[in-house]
Amino acid sequence: MTEAMPLILFITVFGLLLLGYPVAFTLGGVSLFFGLATFGLDFFNLLPLRIWGRITNVVLIAVPLFVYMGVMLEKSGLAEELLETMALLFGKLRGGLAISVVVVGALLAASTGIVGATVVTMGLLSLPTMLKRNYSPELATGTISASGTLGQIIPPSIVLVLLGSILNVDIGSMFIGAVVPGLMLVVLYIVYIVGMAIFKPESCPAMPKEELDAFRKEGMYKRIITAFLLPFLLILAVLGSIFAGIASPTEAAAVGAFFATVLTAAKGKFNYNTLKSVMIETTYLTCMVFILLVGATAFGLVFRGMGGDTYIRDLVIGANLSKGMFTFLVMFVVFIAGFFIDFIEITFILVPVVAPIFEHFGVDLLWLGILFAVNLQTSFLTPPFGFSLFYLKGVAPPEVTTMHIYKGIIPYIIIQLIVLAMVAFWPESVLWLPKIISY
Repeated sequence: MTEAMPLILFITVFGLLLLGYPVAFTLGGVSLFFGLATFGLDFFNLLPLRIWGRITNVVLIAVPLFVYMGVMLEKSGLAEELLETMALLFGKLRGGLAISVVVVGALLAASTGIVGATVVTMGLLSLPTMLKRNYSPELATGTISASGTLGQIIPPSIVLVLLGSILNVDIGSMFIGAVVPGLMLVVLYIVYIVGMAIFKPESCPAMPKEELDAFRKEGMYKRIITAFLLPFLLILAVLGSIFAGIASPTEAAAVGAFFATVLTAAKGKFNYNTLKSVMIETTYLTCMVFILLVGATAFGLVFRGMGGDTYIRDLVIGANLSKGMFTFLVMFVVFIAGFFIDFIEITFILVPVVAPIFEHFGVDLLWLGILFAVNLQTSFLTPPFGFSLFYLKGVAPPEVTTMHIYKGIIPYIIIQLIVLAMVAFWPESVLWLPKIISY
């Protein structure tokens, strides 16, 4: 019975989450109960020290700073300018509007990294335009939903910071390692859209020539420079300083937060109400992450204290699972879990449990972290609880149904799984760039 206690703890937590109980309090509350039952009152001597050690991790200061940067940029109007300019640049091509959404999604991912803000902004601005230009609702909604999730894998990304912290991998290396998989996703998204333009041209027509001519007459080059220069400088300041080894991710996050404020002020959007709104939202999101971290720390302490990591390792070794089979099994569980629970919950519950087993197998933890990040990206698209789907449905016109969105995201989920397989079978896609930069 004692040997099975870690498994009972894990099943209890997972079962309560599926029933809809709050994640942080489920993790913390169940862990307290099992901790007291197993260790007695001595458990309260261990828990505060473990929580204090986790939340005083300097790397995690990057979380509120990156959140602040993303929320502030959302208020700056950057996304609107990018979308309008890119749409007209690619407008003469069939599928040009959809391609522009993917490119802007990638640029916003490298600038803000906040999925909800990106999907809502692109849904409000691009979806009505795409429908007006007779795009199929499935292609339009699928492209917007999937492009919004690029912020999960393209650095700077909150999930990369959290995974790096849990796996004890340098955050800068995580950022560099995620560049190639992120670009692979962008390229395959565009290839899919081009394929649709060739084989189903009625689903993604070009923009009328009159609109494009009007755009060119209104100072096209000035608009292009204005729209691209500021976000490029921000990306250069944040990612460039990390990749060049000038600043740590935490320091670069502070630079990004300051630069985002300056950029918003330069666009005339910075005032007391904007700052207040950004601070409130940043505090809310940061508190959510850190209270989850506290609950996950309690869960990890109890699970390991019960010998849960040893129990699962012995279970895997006893089942004669190879490294490849175990990796496939874990990735499959993460993918299925993404249908029901949030990426942060999966990160804090599953990753600490399986990480010691991967270490036992001698797996490179940087590669493992990016593999998890690519897989966790699918959780934003998989129904019934994919957050991108909720965000888009909330701002979509009435004629766009939930079924349109569900059908639209299927090809993009398949693309994400293809990239996951490519990263799994080709580890150098993650590891070669950090080696070249010698971070």
